[in-house]
This record gives sequence, structure tokens and C-alpha cells, in this order.
Amino acid sequence: MPKWLRKSLVVLVTVLTFGIVTPSQLHDFVNDKDPKRDAVESKSQDSAAKVQQIDFFDVYSNDEDPLKNLLKDAEHLSYTKFGSRIGPVIEDEFREIILPNIEKVIETVASQYEEDSLRQLYISEAPTGGDSERIFHIANRENNEDVIRFHVRRDHPPQDGYWFNFHYHTFADDFQEHHEIGSIYWAKNTPPKWMS
Repeated sequence: MPKWLRKSLVVLVTVLTFGIVTPSQLHDFVNDKDPKRDAVESKSQDSAAKVQQIDFFDVYSNDEDPLKNLLKDAEHLSYTKFGSRIGPVIEDEFREIILPNIEKVIETVASQYEEDSLRQLYISEAPTGGDSERIFHIANRENNEDVIRFHVRRDHPPQDGYWFNFHYHTFADDFQEHHEIGSIYWAKNTPPKWMS
């Protein structure tokens, strides 16, 4: 919106409402700002930044089972990705359908490594919010290259509502192909942003 039009709108609304609506309130309205929502988004972005800084695998001691640690982290990061608005709605279906399939994929990848090499696998990327797909990536510490990437995409088939499509990509095909894990139906209405 042009600056002159914005200023004219502020003056017009202030005059028409006899000063009841202040320019700052109007500015927030015109720019679609909601202080409560902004505080929640800021808090979730701060927590997302903290999550990305943590190398989850390093939290555990070397005495523990590395596969078990990867599975714990995978579940934790998945729920972090869902946030407080999506998580409670899809939690049961995710735990029953999707999580066991994610665990099978991780176990299959882990079976290709010996015990010492398995300890080199770690969660390299944390979930991203907004509309992005990334849940987490698993990388090899020896070369710092991703081995497998777990993502969730919003699908909206015509006349069918919204679905969350869980899939993964592997280094074997240079992360090009989508390998299906499963889908969860959301509703006809648009789902909220990830991590909200």
C-alpha cells in the first residue's frame, strides 16, 4: 500500500472515530498485526532457534543404545514440528500410524551400520515452522552429510480437504524421490502453520 494512502487512511479513521481508534491500533490492523499472536509466534521462533542449536544425539551418554536415542529424538522433534495447535489434533493417528513407520525406516537405515558407525549417526537438522516441510534430518558425523531426511507436506486434493503427507528422502537417489510413510487427514479448513 502506498505510503500516502496509508497516512490518509490513518487521518480519515482518526477523524471519523473521534480519536477512539489510535493511529498505532490502525497501523497494527492495516499490517495485520495481533500483539498476542506476535508474542506467541516470537516465543515459538525462539524455541525453534533453541531446538536447532541442540545436537540431540550428544545429550545421551555413549553407554546408551544409539538407535534408541535416534528414535527418541525423532519422536520429540516430530511433536515439536506439530506445535500446540496441530499436535493435539493428529497426535493419536501419528502415534498409531506414522511413528511406527518412521521407526521402521530409521531401524532399516541403522541396520546398514555396525555398532561403532551407528554411533556416528545424529539428528543434523531440527524442524522448521511456517509452511516448510522439514521435520528432521539424520546425518553421518564422519562426513557431515545427510543420510535420510524426514518431511511432512500439506496436500490439498480438490474437493477433499487437507492432508499431512509424511515422507522421507534418502542419499541413495540424491534426495530426489519421495518415499511415502503415510498421510493423516486434517479437515476441510486450512491447517495452522507448523510449530504454532
